[in-house]
Amino acid sequence: MKQGLINDIRAAIDCPEQQVLSIARKQLHLPERTPAYIYRRSLDTRKDRFSFVYTVAVETDSDHPCLRPFPSYTFPSPISCGKTVPIIGFGPAGIFCAWLLAKCGCTPLVIERGRPIEERIRDVEGFWKGGDLQPESNVQFGEGGAGTFSDGKLTTRIHDPRCRAILETFVSFGAPEEILYLAKPHIGTDRLRHVVKAMRKDILRMGGEIRFETKLDGLKIENGQLKAIYLNGSVHETDTVVLAIGNGAEDTYRMLLNSPLEITAKPFSVGFRAEHNQEALNKRIYGKYYGMPQLGAADYQFSYVTNKATSEAVYSFCMCPGGQVVNASSLPNRLTTNGMSVFARDGENANAAILASVRPNTPEEGLELQKRIESAAWNAASGLGPATTGKDFLAKSRPDKLIGPKATFCPGVSPFDINELFPADISARLRDGFARFRERILGNEPALLTAPETRTSAPMRILRDNTLQSPSCKGLYPCGEGAGYAGGIMSSAADGLRVAEQILESLR
Repeated sequence: MKQGLINDIRAAIDCPEQQVLSIARKQLHLPERTPAYIYRRSLDTRKDRFSFVYTVAVETDSDHPCLRPFPSYTFPSPISCGKTVPIIGFGPAGIFCAWLLAKCGCTPLVIERGRPIEERIRDVEGFWKGGDLQPESNVQFGEGGAGTFSDGKLTTRIHDPRCRAILETFVSFGAPEEILYLAKPHIGTDRLRHVVKAMRKDILRMGGEIRFETKLDGLKIENGQLKAIYLNGSVHETDTVVLAIGNGAEDTYRMLLNSPLEITAKPFSVGFRAEHNQEALNKRIYGKYYGMPQLGAADYQFSYVTNKATSEAVYSFCMCPGGQVVNASSLPNRLTTNGMSVFARDGENANAAILASVRPNTPEEGLELQKRIESAAWNAASGLGPATTGKDFLAKSRPDKLIGPKATFCPGVSPFDINELFPADISARLRDGFARFRERILGNEPALLTAPETRTSAPMRILRDNTLQSPSCKGLYPCGEGAGYAGGIMSSAADGLRVAEQILESLR
């Protein structure tokens, strides 16, 4: 028996899933007893086609033309090695790289500048309540990476068979089983924290080591070969290291830019968080189907090309149904935002980043743009979130009062014309895009805009060759989002597995 997939099975919102499986069997002319299960479910909200759309997996010897291959991935077989491999960073890329190496017989040595998740939660929540920023334990730094304080989205545009294995691994460590079939799966920040902790314990059980509050200070490279790394000022000799830093590690970026590594600029985006009423959004998107319990909190995607000649766009990113806007700062006197929601997505507001793409000429130019915007935001509101209404943003005026949805940003927001935070050309594009966003998504619903959002992805790429090593430093493996090779939890985790596979192959 082999598994195959049949796509595009449409069913009413209240159609029982067992009936969906029967429809799939009938389309393939298979007996009702044929093993089958829901592989994927998405929602089509177009008014004339409002329905769930299913992909069903079936086990059969039939070669029916409607069946497509089942994506398969097998973890590498173990090796008798025991080699210690330092991994810098314990976000999704570092976690999955360390977990696979430990599973296959290596000894991962995880180096994480932040704190364990339990301590990190206390530090972050204390900061949001008005306490001091902890420079090494915040939304950017610490166990789990920046994704730990997010919606825990597991969507990705990459088509990689590793993705299914990643989802199954998450479930085995406590994530809800629905992530295996939802088209837009998410864990939620509350459940993701438990999954991260469980994976840490498994890495330790298999012989790995994790050093928290330990920072990479430098690299020792001789004749194009890695010889050692500097950790908290001490030398650690090694010929192999996985560089799985996060995209918020500005000081590490600047250290690497002074090394022999080949690094190029990479496009990224800046903008603001727009929050608005979730219930109104549900009514607008679901229409006459509003209130059906199978639907949950509505979401959306938005994109608008502001310059067709250059393909410059304004788009929504990291939409958080029923979520909150959070202070994602990691540096003193700097301010940036992010979106977060728990698994239930039951907050009063929805929010999404509204972003304009930027293309720096050099890595340093990208870092300086982030610094300039974040510093201006801090100075504008003394650590509170600079905020405005949608109407005032388009009018380029400072609001007298913040009328509309109640701000979720902690410790609070302050009225400000957020146009002033960005270079004039970026502000103009954001206004143009937001005007279209209001027409397509919000309708007459008011929105509160809190700025800035600057840490959407890495502003640079640390180059690697077809062995996934730096061409100028053998033994150094740039990995994940901070290195410029991923964009989110799933693609970062997949890249962590990919690098671990390459290291294992080199050791066989």
